[in-house]
Amino acid sequence: MDMETLDIEVRKYIRNIELQKAEAQRCIAELTERQKAVAAENNLLHIQLTELKERYDLLLYKRFARSAEQLLKDKKQLFLFDEPISNEEEPGTGQTAPQTIKSYKRSARGRKPIDPAIPREVEIIDIPEADKRCACGTMLKKIGEEISERLEIVPPRIYVKQIVRPKYACPECEGADDPDKPTVHVAPAPVSIIPGSIVTPGLLSTIMIAKYQDHLPFYRQELQFERIGVTISRQDMAHWQQRVYQRLLPLFELLKQAVKSGPVMGMDETTVQVMGEEGRADTQKSYMWLARGGPPGKPVVLFEYRETRAAKHLPEFLEGFVGYLQTDGYRGYETAISSYPAIRHVGCFAHARRYFFEAAKVTRTSGSQKKGLAEEAIGYIKKLYVLEETLRKQDISLSRFLNERGKAAAVIFSEFKAWLDQKVQETPPSLLLGKAIGYTRDHWETLTAYTECAYLTPDNNACENALRPFVLGRKNWLFNKSPDGAKSSCGMYSLIETAKQNGLIPRDYLTLLFDRCPSAKTPEDWAALLPWNIKNNKKNT
Repeated sequence: MDMETLDIEVRKYIRNIELQKAEAQRCIAELTERQKAVAAENNLLHIQLTELKERYDLLLYKRFARSAEQLLKDKKQLFLFDEPISNEEEPGTGQTAPQTIKSYKRSARGRKPIDPAIPREVEIIDIPEADKRCACGTMLKKIGEEISERLEIVPPRIYVKQIVRPKYACPECEGADDPDKPTVHVAPAPVSIIPGSIVTPGLLSTIMIAKYQDHLPFYRQELQFERIGVTISRQDMAHWQQRVYQRLLPLFELLKQAVKSGPVMGMDETTVQVMGEEGRADTQKSYMWLARGGPPGKPVVLFEYRETRAAKHLPEFLEGFVGYLQTDGYRGYETAISSYPAIRHVGCFAHARRYFFEAAKVTRTSGSQKKGLAEEAIGYIKKLYVLEETLRKQDISLSRFLNERGKAAAVIFSEFKAWLDQKVQETPPSLLLGKAIGYTRDHWETLTAYTECAYLTPDNNACENALRPFVLGRKNWLFNKSPDGAKSSCGMYSLIETAKQNGLIPRDYLTLLFDRCPSAKTPEDWAALLPWNIKNNKKNT
């Protein structure tokens, strides 16, 4: 083979090698890309599996475990239905670490004493007179008493209040000598909140309290009345409620003005089913809105029924209000507040904390003493609540409280925000912990705004607590028969909850209100019937 031929063969060989090398590199690149894709898909599937497992675990907790937002104190929170985790071994010893068990003091046995404020009816059971003489002939001397108490109850007492108005007439002239005066003289009938009915303020307040504080629907009350021999139909009770609501409209207008007159207002909403709404099916959910505000020392709780949860309803609550509005993270509030520059939106740390609690409940803790990430976040939020409680207990001025809380909270905010910014890079946003971190970061400005006003707290729990009686009642009466019924029920809830917030006994307040409101004519008369004015009048008298 000559050199030229050899050179050609060598060139072909080198070219084949280069082609094979290029093909190998292409295959390697393709396999690398496929490996990356498989790894990414595997990571995505792992996240989806974790997300599904968290949902499943959370459903188990909500179905079977305690609903309280509390974690076990021993940092080894067990997963539901899991076997207990074995005790840790001391490093390098192979022996089980000793466990410290707190001592437990059992409460004293025996029945708790009956409240001394309850009236007593004394029954004396003495021995016969013949047994009071000793065998020696001497009369026995009383040396003490054996006293025992038993609780008795008398069924509700209902009676007819019969009003008799004597009529007078002149037997001689039959009133002919004085034509300006009536022939028959009779005292005017007492005014009633529902003229021509059989109801009294006491009966009305009893019915309203039974439904809106004790959560007894009208049909159950109808059965109770039948058991004591009185016939009052549920239709009559519903009709009376509507009449009372219409009569008290001027008072409700004053409450609407008062709820906006303070520096702080909290709002929340929940669903309610109302039948007979125009253009809507009876199965569609409507909403009960709640606003809690008022001047300091004069809290007002106002319920309002609306067909939807749309932000278009909020201007009715916000128009004329200047101050801080504290709510949860519902975007409708932010949309509405954007049109009111005089209103500062404040968030609720209880909602942020709730997301972290849910993440902590479904996260298995390891055997180490290190806290889980969700628990770390809860720890930061707990510091804010401890700070709030500590300063509230101190007898200091509002300005000093505001200054000290602001400085101390700023340090906690800085540490917590840095933690959130770091963990958001490491946590998938679809997991419960990622959602909790995302919610807190997205609402950070509103969550920390509570330090700007001394009347604000880290959460909106006062407003949510005022809404809780309605939620309990909804489980019993289930729905409202009409929009008018929903509106009047809002009025009853507003009166009862506002009375409670002002330290009044709701039944006593309603009885007094139903008795006095027929005589109210001027705005001053209605203002005198507001809960805090009635409370102050009681103190003065």
